[in-house]
Amino acid sequence: MFAQPTESLTMTPDRPHQRKGALSNAHVGKAFEGVARDCLAREGVTVTPNFKMRVGVSGKTKEHGFDLGSAEPLVVVECKSHTWTEGDKVPSAKMTTWNEAMYYFSLTPSRARRILFVLHSERQTSGESLADFYIRTYSHLIPDGVEIWEYSESTRRHQIHRP
Repeated sequence: MFAQPTESLTMTPDRPHQRKGALSNAHVGKAFEGVARDCLAREGVTVTPNFKMRVGVSGKTKEHGFDLGSAEPLVVVECKSHTWTEGDKVPSAKMTTWNEAMYYFSLTPSRARRILFVLHSERQTSGESLADFYIRTYSHLIPDGVEIWEYSESTRRHQIHRP
């Protein structure tokens, strides 16, 4: 189900808001963006970090920096390395950032390839992944054509969801 091995990250919860062994969550995020970039490259998708494009509504636009992207072909990528909480609860505040990514995706041209690259995190009580939970719960916010690439740190592989 998961494909294409790539680099491993060591990202285990230590404190409620910090990953073990990380200088900061920002460092974890940047490292995960590197994993995403490598994984995408192995699939023939070449992207660069902090890809900027103008987006907006009602004729008003502003430059937005996507985590990764390319102009030709037009690809925009947002990366999220969130996990279930220690109590196996939904990380509600983190889901808000996934919703924000969907909103920005909805503002991109229809020709854009939109990818949400997420860390595979499995709920201990049910075995449901955070990506599957998001798709089940928030499908009404996911624009047509968005791909959710779910990367497993333990297998160093990914699977692609097309909700």
